[in-house]
Amino acid sequence: MAVRRTGAAVTGVNAPARIFRTEDELARLPASERIRYRLVTADRRHHANDNIADQIHAGELEELKAEVAEKVHEVLRALVIDTDSDHNTKETAQRVAKMYIEEVFRGRYVPMPAVTEFPNAERLNELMIVGPITVRSACSHHLCPIIGRVWIGLLPNEHSNLIGLSKYARICDWIMSRPQIQEEAVTMLANELQERVKPDGLGIVMEADHFCMHWRGVKDNESAMVNSVMRGAFLKDPNLRREFLSLLPNRKNS
Repeated sequence: MAVRRTGAAVTGVNAPARIFRTEDELARLPASERIRYRLVTADRRHHANDNIADQIHAGELEELKAEVAEKVHEVLRALVIDTDSDHNTKETAQRVAKMYIEEVFRGRYVPMPAVTEFPNAERLNELMIVGPITVRSACSHHLCPIIGRVWIGLLPNEHSNLIGLSKYARICDWIMSRPQIQEEAVTMLANELQERVKPDGLGIVMEADHFCMHWRGVKDNESAMVNSVMRGAFLKDPNLRREFLSLLPNRKNS
């Protein structure tokens, strides 16, 4: 999005129409507009798979849930569903809003989970594999579920930071709980682990079912998507890469 600053104004396709100089003025806006205002003025991208937690203030997620619920209710009305008399959909808008903010898109709205790191005191430098880790995401094209598994291969060095096994699952969940495409999700996960662990080699394989294919469109229940990211030694050494891929447990096609 092109953004232009001129003095006290910010202009752009989705930019606020003017600078709101006081918190009182900002407080009159819906939560989504306040958060968007901060993102735009900070030149921060806010695509579907971006984390925006640092621009969300205390209490605003509750406001955002109420705002989303109101919009979802309008969607239900546009679908000609009588939510006033239909007991099955009476609270659907609130449930959907809570699901989006607190669960399936949670990775957009909360900070990175705390991850305890340990020095590589024993100078471990052998291949280690973590997985399969069950992951759940959503296709950003149709907001349909993506459910799959991730395997992570690491070749640490003496300077690598070692993290607990459960932390890999937490990092995966934080990255995957956003609307996105699988190819970008795996790359984002690789970037995060590369930055934290700093291994000599990193390999990630993700295998997932996409309900935008199962539930709609071609309605093919047998198709799955598998993709990988290889960094460092995994990219340069074909024997290491082959060993990693051969050791992946419980792969559908292994």
